[in-house]
Amino acid sequence: MAQALRPNTAGSLFATDGKRHPVQDTLLAVTLVLGVVSFVTAMFDGLHLLSSWTGLAGIVTGAYGLWISETTRERFGLILGLGAAGVGFFLGMAHGGLFGGLW
Repeated sequence: MAQALRPNTAGSLFATDGKRHPVQDTLLAVTLVLGVVSFVTAMFDGLHLLSSWTGLAGIVTGAYGLWISETTRERFGLILGLGAAGVGFFLGMAHGGLFGGLW
């Protein structure tokens, strides 16, 4: 049971294999931020441009992050960000879309 007492000092918070994944962690953070921004701004009709564009960017970064992710913890956060970005994107599209009201 000596291995249970050793702290995990290598790797990042989201890496369960003990290795560092800086690209995956960055994509995870970007997807979560874009998803939250998209989801929150989708609640306001006048912010449909922001919600739809951030939602689309969140979907793209989340999909690429899922494609190159290596651990379950990374995938869990990416799925949360993708879900929020998807909801924000679709509500933004319903309120006016990517270019609604520009011309």
